[in-house]
Amino acid sequence: MVDKARKEKGAQDASPEDPLLWPFAAARLAMDSCFWWLEGSPVEQDESCLAWTTPNDVALELATMRLRDCSKDKSGAPALVCAPYALHRALIADFAPGHSVVQSLQAGGIDRVYLTDWRSATPDMRYLSIDSYLGDLNVAIDEIGAPVDLVGLCQGGWLSLLYAARFPAKVRRLVLAGAPVDLSIESSLRRLTRNAPEMVYHQLVARGGGNVSGGEMLRLWSKAPNRDDIVAALQRDLSDEEGAALLARFERWNAETLDLPGTYYLEIVNRIFRENRIAGGSFVALGRTIDLKDVKAPVFLLAGLDDDVVPAAQALATAGLLGTPPAFIAAASEPSNHLGLFMGARTHAHAWPRIAAWLRDDLPGVLARRA
Repeated sequence: MVDKARKEKGAQDASPEDPLLWPFAAARLAMDSCFWWLEGSPVEQDESCLAWTTPNDVALELATMRLRDCSKDKSGAPALVCAPYALHRALIADFAPGHSVVQSLQAGGIDRVYLTDWRSATPDMRYLSIDSYLGDLNVAIDEIGAPVDLVGLCQGGWLSLLYAARFPAKVRRLVLAGAPVDLSIESSLRRLTRNAPEMVYHQLVARGGGNVSGGEMLRLWSKAPNRDDIVAALQRDLSDEEGAALLARFERWNAETLDLPGTYYLEIVNRIFRENRIAGGSFVALGRTIDLKDVKAPVFLLAGLDDDVVPAAQALATAGLLGTPPAFIAAASEPSNHLGLFMGARTHAHAWPRIAAWLRDDLPGVLARRA
């Protein structure tokens, strides 16, 4: 049993954003049995209790996801928002009015918007791998009709990038928002995965019966997001009636966790975060070694200047790894922490309208250059 001082130090060292987005930090704490007494009853079920902000229909049911069709009509190029498959649900991309990626894209004139609503892993999904998710993403894009504009958020960013490199003809444009790609650049996620012994991750999987339990990871974490953390994520005051409703909604969203397949989880920990194979050019996806120079589509990179999870230097460094001509790479850096890139009111007032306009832009000469 660790003493009180050690527990308090662990809470101080941890970034308050980490438990909201990715469970690597829980691995550092998994060896300390003292955290089992922490209270909390995370909600683990197949669908969220929270209503979607944007009306949608389920266009396709797959083993890994529900493909949600949020389209206003069927005109224009389709945009597929690839939500992060991590600790929390895809509502991160459609959280509330003024805090929704889907809504901001639609307000910016993108009429055809789809969303990957990832499923919580069941026991029979424990052997699903990154290839499984890439394969189902390919099925979803074929259902929508390629080429699509892929909008990858955080962990959904590297998945979208892998897809764009593996199937370049199926991606018209690519948006990467707060996406960790080159893990040689220091970040809190990089430090946590590097410092924890590999056996800790295997123990997490074993305790989950082959999956990693989102509920366990939330219970293991010693510091829940406080009001100031949530204010920073939503980028607005929460003292009025609307703010109180947003605060309650955020707390419910934070309690709804997803379980992850153990195979998928361990591949991410080792191949992406420890070995940096995507940036290093040695990642194998669906039978082929991925070369990011095969990505020649126009790319928009969105970074948070206050992002400790995926620092701006890391998010923007992806530009140098791609085959896209520099003239067709756009970037924006916002005064935002990590969650604020997807949920923040200021980010949705400034960056996302610019991204929507960029997706609509004809970009003369792009097709000729790509050919």
